[in-house]
Amino acid sequence: MNKLIFLLSAFIIFLTSCGGEKEKGSPEYIQEVRQWEQKRISRLKEETGWLNLVGLLWLDEGNNSFGYAKDNDIIFPSGPEHIGNLLLKDSVITITVNPGVKVLNEGKPVTEMIMKDDYSDSTTVLTLGSLRWNIIKRIKGFAIRLRDLNASLLKEFNEIERFPINEDWKIIAKFDEYNPPRKIIIPDIFGITEEELSPGAAVFEVDGNTYRMDALDAGGNRIWFIFSDLTSGKETYGAARYLYTDKPDSLGNVIIDFNLAYNPPCVFTKFATCPFTPEENYLKLRVTAGEKMWRGHH
Repeated sequence: MNKLIFLLSAFIIFLTSCGGEKEKGSPEYIQEVRQWEQKRISRLKEETGWLNLVGLLWLDEGNNSFGYAKDNDIIFPSGPEHIGNLLLKDSVITITVNPGVKVLNEGKPVTEMIMKDDYSDSTTVLTLGSLRWNIIKRIKGFAIRLRDLNASLLKEFNEIERFPINEDWKIIAKFDEYNPPRKIIIPDIFGITEEELSPGAAVFEVDGNTYRMDALDAGGNRIWFIFSDLTSGKETYGAARYLYTDKPDSLGNVIIDFNLAYNPPCVFTKFATCPFTPEENYLKLRVTAGEKMWRGHH
Protein backbone atom coordinates (compact mmCIF):
# COMPACT_ATOMS: atom_id res chain seq x y z
CA MET A 1 0.00 0.00 0.00
CA ASN A 2 2.81 2.45 0.91
CA LYS A 3 4.53 1.69 -2.41
CA LEU A 4 1.29 2.35 -4.28
CA ILE A 5 0.81 5.71 -2.52
CA PHE A 6 4.38 6.69 -3.33
CA LEU A 7 3.98 5.79 -7.03
CA LEU A 8 0.69 7.71 -7.20
CA SER A 9 2.30 10.78 -5.60
CA ALA A 10 5.20 10.61 -8.07
CA PHE A 11 2.74 10.37 -10.98
CA ILE A 12 0.82 13.42 -9.74
CA ILE A 13 4.08 15.35 -9.45
CA PHE A 14 4.97 14.35 -13.01
CA LEU A 15 1.60 15.52 -14.36
CA THR A 16 1.90 18.81 -12.46
CA SER A 17 5.33 19.52 -13.86
CA CYS A 18 4.14 18.81 -17.40
CA GLY A 19 1.51 21.54 -17.12
CA GLY A 20 4.00 24.36 -16.44
CA GLU A 21 7.57 24.95 -15.45
CA LYS A 22 9.30 21.68 -14.78
CA GLU A 23 10.17 20.67 -11.24
CA LYS A 24 13.56 19.21 -10.49
CA GLY A 25 14.48 16.71 -7.81
CA SER A 26 13.86 13.20 -6.63
CA PRO A 27 10.20 12.18 -6.22
CA GLU A 28 10.87 11.73 -2.49
CA TYR A 29 12.21 15.26 -2.14
CA ILE A 30 9.43 16.87 -4.17
CA GLN A 31 6.84 15.06 -2.10
CA GLU A 32 8.58 16.21 1.10
CA VAL A 33 8.37 19.86 0.00
CA ARG A 34 4.72 19.45 -1.00
CA GLN A 35 3.91 18.05 2.45
CA TRP A 36 5.72 20.99 4.07
CA GLU A 37 3.66 23.35 1.91
CA GLN A 38 0.36 21.74 2.96
CA LYS A 39 1.33 22.02 6.63
CA ARG A 40 2.21 25.67 6.05
CA ILE A 41 -1.29 26.34 4.61
CA SER A 42 -2.89 24.47 7.51
CA ARG A 43 -0.95 26.53 10.07
CA LEU A 44 -2.09 29.77 8.42
CA LYS A 45 -5.72 28.65 8.82
CA GLU A 46 -5.40 27.57 12.45
CA GLU A 47 -6.97 29.53 15.31
CA THR A 48 -3.52 30.94 16.09
CA GLY A 49 -2.67 31.45 12.40
CA TRP A 50 -2.41 34.76 10.53
CA LEU A 51 -5.53 34.67 8.37
CA ASN A 52 -8.05 35.48 11.10
CA LEU A 53 -6.43 38.71 12.31
CA VAL A 54 -8.89 41.62 12.23
CA GLY A 55 -7.20 44.19 14.46
CA LEU A 56 -3.91 45.52 15.81
CA LEU A 57 -5.09 48.07 18.36
CA TRP A 58 -2.53 50.10 20.33
CA LEU A 59 -3.16 50.99 23.96
CA ASP A 60 -2.58 54.41 25.48
CA GLU A 61 -1.29 54.84 29.01
CA GLY A 62 -4.26 54.93 31.37
CA ASN A 63 -7.82 53.84 30.62
CA ASN A 64 -8.83 52.41 27.24
CA SER A 65 -12.54 51.70 26.79
CA PHE A 66 -13.23 49.18 24.02
CA GLY A 67 -16.09 47.70 22.05
CA TYR A 68 -17.99 48.10 18.77
CA ALA A 69 -19.47 51.56 19.48
CA LYS A 70 -17.74 54.59 17.98
CA ASP A 71 -17.45 56.35 21.35
CA ASN A 72 -14.92 53.81 22.62
CA ASP A 73 -11.21 54.62 22.80
CA ILE A 74 -10.55 51.34 20.97
CA ILE A 75 -13.11 50.25 18.39
CA PHE A 76 -13.65 46.56 17.61
CA PRO A 77 -14.97 45.68 14.12
CA SER A 78 -17.77 43.59 15.66
CA GLY A 79 -19.17 42.49 19.00
CA PRO A 80 -21.06 44.27 21.82
CA GLU A 81 -21.06 48.07 21.72
CA HIS A 82 -19.27 48.48 25.06
CA ILE A 83 -17.23 45.46 26.19
CA GLY A 84 -15.14 46.95 28.96
CA ASN A 85 -11.96 48.80 29.82
CA LEU A 86 -8.24 48.11 29.64
CA LEU A 87 -6.06 49.99 32.12
CA LEU A 88 -2.39 50.31 31.15
CA LYS A 89 -0.33 51.46 34.12
CA ASP A 90 3.42 50.91 34.56
CA SER A 91 3.41 48.15 31.89
CA VAL A 92 0.66 46.25 33.73
CA ILE A 93 -2.63 45.78 31.86
CA THR A 94 -5.85 45.18 33.77
CA ILE A 95 -9.10 44.37 32.01
CA THR A 96 -12.50 45.18 33.51
CA VAL A 97 -15.51 43.69 31.70
CA ASN A 98 -18.86 45.48 31.69
CA PRO A 99 -21.82 43.72 33.38
CA GLY A 100 -23.78 41.48 31.03
CA VAL A 101 -20.87 40.95 28.59
CA LYS A 102 -19.68 37.34 28.46
CA VAL A 103 -15.90 37.48 28.09
CA LEU A 104 -14.18 34.18 28.88
CA ASN A 105 -10.66 33.13 29.83
CA GLU A 106 -10.01 29.39 29.57
CA GLY A 107 -13.77 28.87 29.60
CA LYS A 108 -14.37 30.91 32.77
CA PRO A 109 -16.20 34.27 32.89
CA VAL A 110 -14.01 37.34 33.39
CA THR A 111 -14.99 40.42 35.39
CA GLU A 112 -11.52 41.80 36.15
CA MET A 113 -8.02 40.37 35.70
CA ILE A 114 -4.43 41.25 34.81
CA MET A 115 -3.60 40.29 31.22
CA LYS A 116 -0.19 38.74 30.52
CA ASP A 117 1.37 39.77 27.20
CA ASP A 118 3.00 37.55 24.56
CA TYR A 119 6.41 37.85 26.23
CA SER A 120 5.05 36.17 29.37
CA ASP A 121 5.18 32.45 30.11
CA SER A 122 1.42 32.09 29.63
CA THR A 123 -0.18 34.75 27.43
CA THR A 124 -3.72 35.65 28.45
CA VAL A 125 -6.22 34.90 25.66
CA LEU A 126 -9.79 36.15 25.99
CA THR A 127 -12.82 35.06 23.96
CA LEU A 128 -16.16 36.62 23.13
CA GLY A 129 -18.26 34.75 20.59
CA SER A 130 -16.05 34.31 17.50
CA LEU A 131 -13.57 36.95 18.74
CA ARG A 132 -10.23 36.11 20.35
CA TRP A 133 -7.70 38.62 21.65
CA ASN A 134 -4.46 38.91 23.58
CA ILE A 135 -1.89 41.57 24.37
CA ILE A 136 1.35 41.85 22.40
CA LYS A 137 4.40 43.80 23.58
CA ARG A 138 6.57 45.62 21.04
CA ILE A 139 9.08 48.50 21.12
CA LYS A 140 6.22 50.77 20.08
CA GLY A 141 4.19 49.76 23.13
CA PHE A 142 1.34 47.37 23.97
CA ALA A 143 -1.45 46.40 21.58
CA ILE A 144 -4.50 44.16 21.34
CA ARG A 145 -4.07 41.42 18.73
CA LEU A 146 -7.64 40.71 17.71
CA ARG A 147 -8.84 37.63 15.82
CA ASP A 148 -12.19 36.62 14.42
CA LEU A 149 -12.70 32.92 13.71
CA ASN A 150 -15.27 33.97 11.09
CA ALA A 151 -12.90 36.37 9.31
CA SER A 152 -13.60 36.72 5.59
CA LEU A 153 -9.96 36.09 4.65
CA LEU A 154 -10.24 32.54 5.99
CA LYS A 155 -12.96 31.87 3.41
CA GLU A 156 -11.27 33.79 0.58
CA PHE A 157 -7.79 32.37 1.02
CA ASN A 158 -6.38 30.24 -1.76
CA GLU A 159 -3.00 28.61 -2.30
CA ILE A 160 0.23 30.61 -2.41
CA GLU A 161 1.94 30.66 -5.78
CA ARG A 162 5.51 29.38 -5.65
CA PHE A 163 8.46 28.75 -7.87
CA PRO A 164 8.75 25.19 -9.22
CA ILE A 165 10.46 22.92 -6.70
CA ASN A 166 14.14 22.58 -7.58
CA GLU A 167 16.41 20.48 -5.41
CA ASP A 168 19.41 22.48 -6.67
CA TRP A 169 18.25 25.22 -4.28
CA LYS A 170 18.80 22.89 -1.32
CA ILE A 171 22.33 24.06 -0.52
CA ILE A 172 24.94 22.93 1.99
CA ALA A 173 26.43 26.08 3.53
CA LYS A 174 29.30 26.64 5.93
CA PHE A 175 28.43 28.39 9.16
CA ASP A 176 30.73 31.29 10.01
CA GLU A 177 30.25 31.54 13.77
CA TYR A 178 30.49 34.95 15.44
CA ASN A 179 32.30 34.84 18.77
CA PRO A 180 30.96 36.89 20.44
CA PRO A 181 27.61 37.13 18.61
CA ARG A 182 27.36 40.16 16.32
CA LYS A 183 24.73 42.89 16.64
CA ILE A 184 22.61 43.43 13.54
CA ILE A 185 19.83 45.94 12.96
CA ILE A 186 16.38 44.55 12.11
CA PRO A 187 13.78 47.02 10.78
CA ASP A 188 10.07 46.33 11.12
CA ILE A 189 6.89 47.25 9.26
CA PHE A 190 6.49 50.41 11.38
CA GLY A 191 9.94 51.70 10.47
CA ILE A 192 11.25 50.96 13.95
CA THR A 193 14.65 49.27 14.20
CA GLU A 194 15.79 46.81 16.82
CA GLU A 195 19.19 45.33 17.61
CA GLU A 196 19.39 41.55 17.55
CA LEU A 197 22.32 39.23 18.18
CA SER A 198 23.42 37.03 15.29
CA PRO A 199 25.25 33.80 16.20
CA GLY A 200 26.86 33.62 12.76
CA ALA A 201 26.33 33.60 9.01
CA ALA A 202 25.63 30.89 6.46
CA VAL A 203 28.17 31.10 3.64
CA PHE A 204 27.29 29.36 0.37
CA GLU A 205 27.99 29.32 -3.36
CA VAL A 206 25.65 29.60 -6.35
CA ASP A 207 27.08 29.44 -9.88
CA GLY A 208 30.59 29.99 -8.56
CA ASN A 209 29.72 33.14 -6.58
CA THR A 210 29.85 33.30 -2.78
CA TYR A 211 27.00 34.69 -0.67
CA ARG A 212 26.32 34.99 3.05
CA MET A 213 23.29 35.53 5.27
CA ASP A 214 23.36 36.45 8.94
CA ALA A 215 21.28 34.13 11.11
CA LEU A 216 19.09 34.77 14.13
CA ASP A 217 18.71 32.28 16.97
CA ALA A 218 15.20 30.78 16.79
CA GLY A 219 15.55 28.76 20.00
CA GLY A 220 16.11 25.04 20.42
CA ASN A 221 18.09 23.64 17.52
CA ARG A 222 16.80 26.15 14.98
CA ILE A 223 18.12 29.29 13.32
CA TRP A 224 16.22 31.84 11.27
CA PHE A 225 17.08 33.89 8.19
CA ILE A 226 15.34 37.05 7.01
CA PHE A 227 16.47 37.79 3.46
CA SER A 228 15.74 39.61 0.22
CA ASP A 229 17.08 38.92 -3.26
CA LEU A 230 16.81 40.12 -6.85
CA THR A 231 13.26 38.71 -7.16
CA SER A 232 12.09 40.91 -4.23
CA GLY A 233 9.50 43.47 -5.22
CA LYS A 234 8.91 41.66 -8.51
CA GLU A 235 8.03 37.98 -8.22
CA THR A 236 8.35 37.93 -4.42
CA TYR A 237 7.47 40.21 -1.51
CA GLY A 238 9.65 43.29 -1.56
CA ALA A 239 10.43 43.57 2.16
CA ALA A 240 11.58 40.04 3.04
CA ARG A 241 11.17 36.32 2.93
CA TYR A 242 11.81 33.99 5.86
CA LEU A 243 13.63 30.67 6.13
CA TYR A 244 14.29 28.35 9.08
CA THR A 245 16.84 25.58 9.31
CA ASP A 246 18.72 23.51 11.89
CA LYS A 247 21.78 24.84 13.67
CA PRO A 248 25.21 23.76 12.33
CA ASP A 249 26.16 20.11 12.53
CA SER A 250 29.46 18.81 13.96
CA LEU A 251 31.23 19.77 10.70
CA GLY A 252 29.94 23.35 10.82
CA ASN A 253 27.48 22.82 7.96
CA VAL A 254 23.92 24.09 7.66
CA ILE A 255 21.31 23.15 5.05
CA ILE A 256 19.81 26.20 3.35
CA ASP A 257 16.73 24.97 1.48
CA PHE A 258 15.33 27.94 -0.40
CA ASN A 259 12.38 25.81 -1.55
CA LEU A 260 11.12 26.35 2.01
CA ALA A 261 11.43 30.15 1.87
CA TYR A 262 8.09 31.72 2.75
CA ASN A 263 6.26 35.04 3.01
CA PRO A 264 6.07 37.00 6.29
CA PRO A 265 2.59 37.31 7.78
CA CYS A 266 2.24 40.98 6.76
CA VAL A 267 1.80 39.75 3.17
CA PHE A 268 -1.58 38.38 4.24
CA THR A 269 -2.71 40.99 6.76
CA LYS A 270 -1.98 44.58 7.77
CA PHE A 271 -2.48 43.56 11.40
CA ALA A 272 0.84 41.69 11.77
CA THR A 273 4.12 43.10 13.10
CA CYS A 274 6.82 41.85 10.73
CA PRO A 275 10.59 42.15 10.97
CA PHE A 276 12.18 42.94 7.62
CA THR A 277 15.52 42.17 5.98
CA PRO A 278 18.69 43.48 7.66
CA GLU A 279 21.11 45.12 5.23
CA GLU A 280 23.52 42.19 5.60
CA ASN A 281 21.00 39.82 4.02
CA TYR A 282 20.27 41.51 0.69
CA LEU A 283 21.45 38.89 -1.80
CA LYS A 284 22.59 40.00 -5.26
CA LEU A 285 21.13 36.80 -6.57
CA ARG A 286 17.83 35.66 -8.08
CA VAL A 287 16.50 33.08 -5.65
CA THR A 288 13.93 31.38 -7.87
CA ALA A 289 12.68 29.04 -5.16
CA GLY A 290 10.07 29.13 -2.42
CA GLU A 291 6.94 31.24 -2.17
CA LYS A 292 6.14 34.04 -4.59
CA MET A 293 4.03 37.07 -3.74
CA TRP A 294 0.53 36.05 -2.67
CA ARG A 295 -1.97 37.31 -5.27
CA GLY A 296 -4.36 38.53 -2.58
CA HIS A 297 -1.67 40.72 -0.96
CA HIS A 298 -3.48 43.38 1.04
